[in-house]
Amino acid sequence: MKPDIRKQFNKAFTDKKYQTYIQFIEKVQGGQLQFRLAETPIFLDKPFTQLLLNAGNSICHQLSQPEFIHKTEDAIPEYASTKNETSLPECLVIDFAIAENEQKEIVPKLIELQGFPSLFAFELLHDDAFNDAFEIPLNYTPFLNHYNREQYIAHFKKIVLGENNKYTVLLEIKPEEQKTKIDFYHTQSIIGLPIVCISEIFQKKDHLYYHRAGKDIQIERIYNRMVFEEIQQQDAAIQEKWEIIRNTEGLEWVTHPHHFFRFSKYSLPFLNGISIPHTQFLHTVKEIPSNLDHYILKPLFSFAGQGVIIELTEDIISEIKDPQNWILQEKVSYAPIIETPTGPTKAEIRLFYFWDNAQQKYTATMNLVRLSKGKMVGVNYNKTATWVGGSLAYFES
Repeated sequence: MKPDIRKQFNKAFTDKKYQTYIQFIEKVQGGQLQFRLAETPIFLDKPFTQLLLNAGNSICHQLSQPEFIHKTEDAIPEYASTKNETSLPECLVIDFAIAENEQKEIVPKLIELQGFPSLFAFELLHDDAFNDAFEIPLNYTPFLNHYNREQYIAHFKKIVLGENNKYTVLLEIKPEEQKTKIDFYHTQSIIGLPIVCISEIFQKKDHLYYHRAGKDIQIERIYNRMVFEEIQQQDAAIQEKWEIIRNTEGLEWVTHPHHFFRFSKYSLPFLNGISIPHTQFLHTVKEIPSNLDHYILKPLFSFAGQGVIIELTEDIISEIKDPQNWILQEKVSYAPIIETPTGPTKAEIRLFYFWDNAQQKYTATMNLVRLSKGKMVGVNYNKTATWVGGSLAYFES
């Protein structure tokens, strides 16, 4: 963290610049955003960036080992069992807190991970908006591992479209109603992917199709943006569509539905490293810790922080009816070190990893950030605060 850059940004900040930044993005959406964007990016120096990369590389290496798949066979619920699984997801996202360790050092700490796409296209627009409204230092970039905008887009296209250029669609549940629909629009703008609602899918001669402009168009590959707990909440017609899709032979996925479950909170108890808080499946905990104020309880397959229990008691734990679907995780001490005009802010950084086929490993490419002043990090938990919400990290180059 560079205090001089933080002071310069805060001093030069005006509400007019913030409104310019928001309007830049809303022009692309064609309407008001449904999630809050923070007034500031964060600026990370080389030493902390290297700590982040080291932590992420270690996690990716562990996740990529063949034995990991065998450890996660029980992760996939029956309703999500889908044909044509590949061994590894084409992309991963890993969330790190900017935290403070016992030695009072600022370090990255793993919070969660997911074998599922994130706002890969939107963050390019986010970068454009920050640079349009504010003065971002020239030696800072949102990209990692020497990527630039052109290289990032090229790699993004490659993982979405695949090696064999099959006909690909972006699939979502009611995409026009999703808070993050701007990412779909920008993905379509960058890659040219049609955005298709699951309700539009039908089967003909064992293949999937959707109908547009008077034509039935065959789908060969799916850039999957559906959150699976949302599928379970849909009406019978949508559930029937899902049954057809998951049982279709020969369909390619980015990422495959199984990866949403394998590479998730379910993975955390199997990981080791200084950046990883101790995590156990609740049903394997032999003795409840006496210092429960140092732990949190998370449901395995909830989304956007829903269901997380921060203030734990033995009674709460004893009332959990399905302990096999929960993890008990050491609390991470977020460091409120982002100075803002309305007080210090905490930050969580999501690194975007794309599979590099040539090197046979995951590579960190870009990021998003969430700023918070509350107990929970995430745009849903800071609705009345300012200088919080979705943001972006700029790394010293």
